[in-house]
Amino acid sequence: MFNKNIKLVIAVLIIAYAVYQFVEGNIGNGIALILLSLVFIFLYFRNEFILLAFLKMRKQDLEGVQAWLDKIKNPESALIKKQVGYYNYLHGIIYSQKNLTQAEKYFKKALKFGLTMDYDVAMAKLSLAGIAMQKRRKREATQLLKEAKKLDKNNMLTDQIKMMQQQMKKI
Repeated sequence: MFNKNIKLVIAVLIIAYAVYQFVEGNIGNGIALILLSLVFIFLYFRNEFILLAFLKMRKQDLEGVQAWLDKIKNPESALIKKQVGYYNYLHGIIYSQKNLTQAEKYFKKALKFGLTMDYDVAMAKLSLAGIAMQKRRKREATQLLKEAKKLDKNNMLTDQIKMMQQQMKKI
């Protein structure tokens, strides 16, 4: 929708107008404008297109995820650092179904830019381990599996990690 800096400028302008409304004695208008500015501040930290892409991901609609991600024209300038990480993470998930080399590139970029949740980092490392295993890089896959297991504090990925460790024994 808007560049990240434009969102902040809009929020500051709305807050300035809210202060003017407070000075004029229109307390209700000022409060409403402060609440409106909070929307733009929230969207600065959580990009609307990435949020919508995650909603499509919940429904396993990869084409819908791709459509929402395509609306972000220049991710490095339109998103903050963590959002760029999630942008690449979602692309990695999409390409893991189609092109493993491309998916590996996106997952590595996502880890480089950083992901907020430990579960997401563990999932990215687990996916990278699977890609490394398919490309016959056993040492790298083993290291990534260990890191993913350490990051999986809620034991949500235990079954996948055990399954991959069983497959590693066959290589």
